[in-house]
Amino acid sequence: MQIIIGLLYANVGEWCVHKYILHGLGRNKGSFWAYHLHDHHNVCNHNNTRDPIYQTLHLTTPNTQSKELLVLMIIVLLHAPILLAFPFFTVTVYGSLGLYYYKHRKAHLDPEWARQHLQWHYDHHLSDKHNANWCITWPWFDYIMGTRVKSNMMD
Repeated sequence: MQIIIGLLYANVGEWCVHKYILHGLGRNKGSFWAYHLHDHHNVCNHNNTRDPIYQTLHLTTPNTQSKELLVLMIIVLLHAPILLAFPFFTVTVYGSLGLYYYKHRKAHLDPEWARQHLQWHYDHHLSDKHNANWCITWPWFDYIMGTRVKSNMMD
């Protein structure tokens, strides 16, 4: 049961962070979160979802990838206190974070892979559906919330 709850929790968290933090707080150009809309989305819109910052690891300079990894590490640390009490839940959340990073990075290095395997994320970046399709790893919560909006780009 902890694994199922962990998967659902991670998907809801991904949706909420993307919608309310990255696209909400990120609108403010002076915000820490502005990198997502003002850097990542701009680069992706001009490069068919490709974001070259993911080609190599640049942890010493603030950029889309280093900030994303910092946020993921903070989430890992925030969940560490419950590891012993809820080990399967916590490890599932950790695995989901790793899978999120893998899929998100791959999607922005290989647009054709993204188009085939993460259609909802591809739609989010390249269609006019920027205010929908918030999930990256799996589109479950987008379907539940009615925010999975398919574009006609895939036809």
